[in-house]
Amino acid sequence: MLVPFFFKLREGGVPVSITEFLSLLQALQARVASASAEDFYYLSRACLVKDERHFDRFDRAFAAHFKGAEDLFDAMMKSIPEEWLRRMGERTLSEEEKAQIEALGGWDKLIETLKQRLAEQKERHQGGNKWIGTGGTSPFGAYGYNPEGIRIGQDESRNRSAVKVWDQREFKNLDDTVEIGTRNIKIALRKLRKFAREGAAEHLDLDGTIDSTARNAGMLDLKFVPERHNAVKVLLFLDVGGSMDYHVRVCEELFSAARSEFKHLEYFYFHNFVYEHVWKDNRRRHAEKIPTVEVMRTYGHDYKLIVVGDATMSPYEIVQPGGSIEHWNEESGAVWMQRLTKTWPHHVWLNPEPEQRWDYTQSVQLTRELIENRMFPLTLGGLEQAIKALH
Repeated sequence: MLVPFFFKLREGGVPVSITEFLSLLQALQARVASASAEDFYYLSRACLVKDERHFDRFDRAFAAHFKGAEDLFDAMMKSIPEEWLRRMGERTLSEEEKAQIEALGGWDKLIETLKQRLAEQKERHQGGNKWIGTGGTSPFGAYGYNPEGIRIGQDESRNRSAVKVWDQREFKNLDDTVEIGTRNIKIALRKLRKFAREGAAEHLDLDGTIDSTARNAGMLDLKFVPERHNAVKVLLFLDVGGSMDYHVRVCEELFSAARSEFKHLEYFYFHNFVYEHVWKDNRRRHAEKIPTVEVMRTYGHDYKLIVVGDATMSPYEIVQPGGSIEHWNEESGAVWMQRLTKTWPHHVWLNPEPEQRWDYTQSVQLTRELIENRMFPLTLGGLEQAIKALH
């Protein structure tokens, strides 16, 4: 299978040699890479590609040659009965049963009913439709189903229909050392550059040195200039809410690329939506909160604001005071977002959720209105559109 791959690379314009191909075979015999397509991709690229300019050609040849293997794996996965993979011990409802479960009727009614249940309930309940419990159809509790309820103490989102979530989560900081798979995010971000030379003159000016030496009768006259760097200033706001668990990898890739491309980069974390506090370290997010007002005062209007999040939450978290998941916010998220966009006129929102789903999520529609329709998908095409909007 690898010999045809070798010729496929040559057909695709990758100047791979026999020696490099033998090096790849030796590495495989030594079990340098584990039995995964991703590890083999990086190992073969390291062995067979000498010039970064040929990475894209390699990617195309790799995808074309191993496409059949992916199709075979997909067919094998489809042959596994669905019940083998279903989570055990979880109550399942038919669509007819789900349709019969009615919502209580809005934020105020839910809060009022929850207060009543807390006052009346004396013991644990499971599988019911009224009390605070698990595995039932009650609006209050965890691991059940209700079209409009308050989720309490569940380890992760399942149906994404809760009006409010009462949960204390622990989040990891995003890793800024993640290797970008195809380098395309870095290439896209490089379009948002404005070079300038600032600071001490420590960088050798080769052209100036040659010109000055020639004018000085051949006597060496070294010339130095400040280092040339990207002068664009970027503020990165990153959502670490529960629904973002599915998008950690692509967000780490973006974060890593931004850290390497922008000298003037500041980043902050938030949970679902921006309120009166943000933070720099998820491990100390309760102890070391940073007032959002302080961030707005510290970084000037020349910064470009990039918000990264799926904007998937209860609409109450955006429009309602007290709608936040983990604390009582005195002012709604909509008020804070309007302040951010006014402070930094050059702003965009990058959404990792597929764009075709946006119209079906009310919170995404609200967010798009608040940021003046400057929401773009977290794809290469979306990044290019966002960068144009930031100029």
